Amino acid sequence: MWDFETEPEFQEKLDWAEQFVREEVEPLDALWRHKVFERPVDPTLARIVGPLKQQVRDHGLWACHLGPELGGPGYGQVKLALLNELIGRAAWGPVIFGTAAPDTGNAEILAHYGTDEQKRLYLQPLLDGDIVSCFAMTEPQGGSDPRVFTTTAVREGDEWVINGLKFMASHAKWAAFYIVMTVTNHDVDIHRGASMFIVPADTPGIEIERNMALFGHEPVGEGTHGLVRFTDVRVPAENILGGEGQAFAISQTRLGGGRIHHAMRTVSQARRALDMMVERALSRETRGSVLAKKQSVQNYIADSYAELMQFRLFVLYVAWRIDKLKDYQAVRHDIAAVKVLTPQVMHNITQRSLQVHGALGTTSDLPLNEWFSGSMILGLADGPSEVHRLTVARKVLSEGKATDGLWPTQWLPLRQEAARKKFAEFLEPAEFLEPAELLEPQDAGA
Repeated sequence: MWDFETEPEFQEKLDWAEQFVREEVEPLDALWRHKVFERPVDPTLARIVGPLKQQVRDHGLWACHLGPELGGPGYGQVKLALLNELIGRAAWGPVIFGTAAPDTGNAEILAHYGTDEQKRLYLQPLLDGDIVSCFAMTEPQGGSDPRVFTTTAVREGDEWVINGLKFMASHAKWAAFYIVMTVTNHDVDIHRGASMFIVPADTPGIEIERNMALFGHEPVGEGTHGLVRFTDVRVPAENILGGEGQAFAISQTRLGGGRIHHAMRTVSQARRALDMMVERALSRETRGSVLAKKQSVQNYIADSYAELMQFRLFVLYVAWRIDKLKDYQAVRHDIAAVKVLTPQVMHNITQRSLQVHGALGTTSDLPLNEWFSGSMILGLADGPSEVHRLTVARKVLSEGKATDGLWPTQWLPLRQEAARKKFAEFLEPAEFLEPAELLEPQDAGA
């Protein structure tokens, strides 16, 4: 049965979360947007943020991305999507709700593959919000293409020795530990020869060469993504996650659901951009009337609304499929399609909103500038959109079939032939012509 309603019990939680985010979390962005992941936490902020996190826990909405077997509520992807739509209204939202990236994905990895001791040392403090973590996969020479990775881990006795350079290592400068993807076997395909390790941030041999700033978001040299060099970094053998050669299986654990969550947070930002566009259109007067009476502005609003609603429903549909099939691989192409649409929708709606706001929209006094530049970053994060388009196209093509003959299956003469055979008993003999006769040139004088 198809149904677009949320069960009353969970809707109450969503209603509380919406009010809580608007009234308690969004104000944090106005003063401390740049301190979201900073560690140690500013003492003033700690006195504010701590009680807010406790309210989320009291309502059973803390770290909801984990299933019941991992200590979470097990809400499923549809409920998580609806919750993330609200959390995404504020930069501080994911931190207050215990769902900040890359910590959510790293927590899932540790919950699935970590030992009891690793869970005690890393997972629990991560879930408690006491520390942040880093995911170090990308390398500068090939972006996110693992086939050109050169960071290696070599087994020496009871230790692994890691050497290499990682690029765009998220939150490296604040992280208590890194999850690092390395090549451990050069003799097999990279999908079987890559492994992941837990690397404590204070391990000798780790050097952050540069903290790269995301344009439109951060001051130069003070960014949240590190260029990190690992030189003879030694970790115990038990710090390998999931066993040797399991890096790709592990990465799927952290990426599938996360892309749905990011998409729904994008929905909330795009909705804010649309709301701002509507407010501006109704408030700003130029050339004798408010902007809302200008046809081009009306087109902007109509197109943005339609685009946003289509995207939102598609994301929820994919979340529903994940819940039904319990298999990320089976929904991989749909998740890829979501990943492609996410930056497009954000770009289109924020660009229109920025245009309606005029010069003010280009300034840092409004969030539109950040959202607009963020849409371009979304097109590269977790793999460029071009790669995800290939995933979608290959799946769709694999389910197609080439025509057996010269003409397309929808060629009208062929369809008419089939229809005449189907309805032969109702047709006069003269109407039942073979294709060859249909195609014979008619005598012009007839």
